[in-house]
Amino acid sequence: MNDRLRSVCDLMVPVVREMAGLHEYDGQLQDLSPDGVRRGLSSLAHARLREPALADPHDERHLSVFEDTLKVQYGELELHRRDPYPHLSNLELTAYDREYAPREELSEARRRHLQQWPDAVDAAIASLDRVSAPVAGALLGAVRGLAADLDRETEPEAGPALAAHSRLVDHIARAAETGDPDPRLGGEALALLMGSQEGLRVDLSALADEAERERDRLTALLTESCGRLDPKSTVDELIPRLLADHPDADGVIPEAARLTEEVIDFTRRRGLVPWLDGDCLVGPAPPSRRWSMAMMTWAAPEEADSASWYHVTPPEPDWPEEEREEWLSVFSRTSLPAITVHEVAPGHFAHGRALRHAPTQVRRVLHSLSFCEGWAHYVEEVCLEEGFRSRDPRFAIGVALEALVRVTRLACAIGLHTGAMTLEEATQRFMRDAHLARAGAASEARRGTFDAAYGRYTWGKLEIMRLRERARLAWGQEFSLQRFHGALLELGSPPLGLIDAVL
Repeated sequence: MNDRLRSVCDLMVPVVREMAGLHEYDGQLQDLSPDGVRRGLSSLAHARLREPALADPHDERHLSVFEDTLKVQYGELELHRRDPYPHLSNLELTAYDREYAPREELSEARRRHLQQWPDAVDAAIASLDRVSAPVAGALLGAVRGLAADLDRETEPEAGPALAAHSRLVDHIARAAETGDPDPRLGGEALALLMGSQEGLRVDLSALADEAERERDRLTALLTESCGRLDPKSTVDELIPRLLADHPDADGVIPEAARLTEEVIDFTRRRGLVPWLDGDCLVGPAPPSRRWSMAMMTWAAPEEADSASWYHVTPPEPDWPEEEREEWLSVFSRTSLPAITVHEVAPGHFAHGRALRHAPTQVRRVLHSLSFCEGWAHYVEEVCLEEGFRSRDPRFAIGVALEALVRVTRLACAIGLHTGAMTLEEATQRFMRDAHLARAGAASEARRGTFDAAYGRYTWGKLEIMRLRERARLAWGQEFSLQRFHGALLELGSPPLGLIDAVL
């Protein structure tokens, strides 16, 4: 690893440790104190001056995008001062629950990591002086959940770590009470953040208009598919009945496991991705991540091969019945197939397998989240186009419902951070356009306050779809999905501004 790539990774420690598999960072925490961030940015600038450009022009552009966006995030926007989430990721211990190394090595890395919690919490408190009240309130539960599986009796390091954790909880709780009531980044800052991450100039007005058109297209797909399933019911009458048709808590994981086999088999038979090897296991998330209903933890490209995990987490048995039912509705027989396509194949699991074959370290290590999530979202519609469960309109309904949540995120991110939309208006938008119940809609709207770029799913999907049409025109009769997907995934998980290299 040259100094430029190293300096980038040093500013993305939790991400490259888990998503890229750079386990030389095991047991290490990133210094996110004000001085630590300044040192990191200085190292980034000096490495860029000293090191020559990479031999591969695409990799040079890819690396440069990450250098530029880190300068924006930490230097110009100083997000480490207003967003607790990077600090939470820094403290997160879940990566050591995987099986990429002998258990003794993983336990030792976890122990070293936990020993550094007090210093990392002090750094977080020193940095987090601009946390708005809405952001603090939205993340307070996640902050508390960090310590969910720490045990003073079995881990000697847990005592000091838990004391430090209490200080962080108190700091965020105070911000939730006394912080700035306005969580907005501002339109200029949001456009800068999104554009720097993807090597693009972003016109938020044009992107908002595109989100409106996509919402209309998806609403038409939902209406048509519901009509095929039950012509006598309205969409609003049918959706609650469909979401109520789900396995019980004990049946969620077996049903997800059956679907995993089905989507992998379909993807292989259609030849939709160039690589689909390895094992994908299905089971509940570790305790500290059980806030997530469904997620993929892949065998990362720079580590020894091991099983990937499709984490599907049923509700806890002691929850109130209403909360259990709302949680289980996510695993309805309408929603779960589309979710499994997204998380497993041809989505994240398949992408993770392809990343292991990417030809250069830059492509294996530096992942655009807009491409990563955009790819997994794009292939939901690919499977619909290719005839997955073509006789069951519920799959199309599930794809449309998932997509309506994602496109509403894009609209609300722009609205919330430009001041065009209040938190209550964003909540109402999720209820109206994405057909979410109020609790789920409010949760989605709150996420927009701290995850300002969470429109990445739809944005990435639309850019890939646009590129696919350009490839059809350029390649003519030589176009195929196999060729297009193979060329795209050879780029790894590229910033959206670089994906036209496939042409």
